[in-house]
Amino acid sequence: MAERDDKKIVKEAGSVSPVSKLHIDIHYYNMLDMEGFAQMMKDPSYCYKFYWLEAIVKLISEGIEQTTFDAVINEMICNAWYSVREFHIHLSGIQVDGQVRDGLERAVLTLSELSNLPSNASKVEIENAIKRCDDELKIFKEQLTNMVPYRALAGFFQKADAAVDWNSVRRLTAYIEQFNREKTLLPYTLGGSGKLKKEIFFQKSWAEIIRDNTASILGWIQYEKVKWLQNNNPEVPGLVYKLAPMDEKMRKLNNVRKLWEGILDLSEVRDVFTGEAVIPKKYDVDHFIPWSFVMNDELWNLMPMDSSLNSAKSNRLPKWDPFFERFAENQFLMYGFVHEKAGIHKLFEACYRDNLHSIWAGLELYRKGNSKEEFYGILEKNMQPVYDSARRQGYEVWNRV
Repeated sequence: MAERDDKKIVKEAGSVSPVSKLHIDIHYYNMLDMEGFAQMMKDPSYCYKFYWLEAIVKLISEGIEQTTFDAVINEMICNAWYSVREFHIHLSGIQVDGQVRDGLERAVLTLSELSNLPSNASKVEIENAIKRCDDELKIFKEQLTNMVPYRALAGFFQKADAAVDWNSVRRLTAYIEQFNREKTLLPYTLGGSGKLKKEIFFQKSWAEIIRDNTASILGWIQYEKVKWLQNNNPEVPGLVYKLAPMDEKMRKLNNVRKLWEGILDLSEVRDVFTGEAVIPKKYDVDHFIPWSFVMNDELWNLMPMDSSLNSAKSNRLPKWDPFFERFAENQFLMYGFVHEKAGIHKLFEACYRDNLHSIWAGLELYRKGNSKEEFYGILEKNMQPVYDSARRQGYEVWNRV
């Protein structure tokens, strides 16, 4: 973002986070409490605090001056949908009894069951589904209004003379209004309506600063959200890429496909799932462990397969037994040609840039001289833990036999 002559924009504060503290010209912005704003995501108990602030920033950036709890929570559900449904992210971890902890995640899962929307549904489709299922979602949405709208402002109250009464929504609403009037301007105040109809009024000076710095503020929120999510999903790789739909241009399969085309010119290759011969130029290159979990296109996880089955498999896990052994057989077939045929080896080398990053694969799996048993063992030793992590994260097993 280019710097303006009359303003200082959001700047990075040390190495703690992209925007751990916001330094903005306090004279231009009417002496706003930027330190209080920087505390809005401090010490969250659940992930939906991040989604609350993110939704508010997005609504303000669209020029909205007044909204309701209901509208903000609808925005939160839309924003969380992709991470929860496509990537099986647990927003605040799992309880010891195996139940979901986070109310926003429960709302998304409930909407998914009621609507049968696909995991990659558009925002418009999700919004329409929320309207259709509003009665069933009401209890979950109301739970999300209990404390976060009020607790999000706690950082502004630290220098207050009087203690804050967190046990009464009515008294909290009045306190926020009084504090905003007598102490310092808050990003928003609240109206007198009840539950989901409760009004949110955005303060003009805060709305201006947020609109001027939307990209930086959203970057700060996402940074803090990723730290939280990674802590609550320690086994999930590439979590930073699992907050929003991915650009398909990121997929790098061209060289892998050329490699398998070269192998198919030399030998018959059997589809892992059907046992039928793969027909050259009429197949898909797909991941054994879903791409949505591993978030990479590593050669050791890729296979040629029937195009129609690729859609049926979607982002589910193949049943380990018997499909892993069939998958390993094709991988070993490729391995043999890589070391026997100069042309295939050249195609294999073309995969280095995009598809051969795992150190164990280069040093162990694809080194020359492995027996069939050694190759299978190395592949299983490294793939089974990733597969098991995906199962624990909630990925469904595709039971094609």
